Amino acid sequence: MSGSLVKINEAIVTTATPSVTLTGIDSTYDVYMVKLNNVVPVTDIQFLYFRVTVSGTPDITANYDRAGKFLRTNSAFANQSATNETQSWIEGTQIGNQTGEQLNSILYLFNFPNASEYSFLTRENTTLSYVPVASGSQGGTVHTVAQACDGIQFYFGSGDIDTGSKFTLYGLKK
Repeated sequence: MSGSLVKINEAIVTTATPSVTLTGIDSTYDVYMVKLNNVVPVTDIQFLYFRVTVSGTPDITANYDRAGKFLRTNSAFANQSATNETQSWIEGTQIGNQTGEQLNSILYLFNFPNASEYSFLTRENTTLSYVPVASGSQGGTVHTVAQACDGIQFYFGSGDIDTGSKFTLYGLKK
């Protein structure tokens, strides 16, 4: 497994920004991975959303279906799902902007460059939320359009992504 990840694109937020877009997905790799480290919103108590990109532009059609399992330290687990949304989100809880609050996540992207298949991804994340509560979730999202996608865009529901947030796109060697 050593050396099987090839870094394609990285964004380290140095000035608060409304969104981060990672592009560079093509037919070079069958599977891509996105790593999110220390992602924090400028505006307190926000969900992190994402959209696939087509030719570098986020696809805002109502074609995102998602499902996941949300695990938290302060109560029982929860199932989360939705269909026909104009974006998807990193399931779990809202993220705050106080010291220590953050989101860390790994996403695996499948079929993104394939124009004859739906793009889909799996995700797993850990969050220290605004409550504060430690939580995690696992789930997946399907973009129900057969089209080639070349990237993924991340943004918070309100406000900017704060400095220090890091987003990295990797290709997995065939």
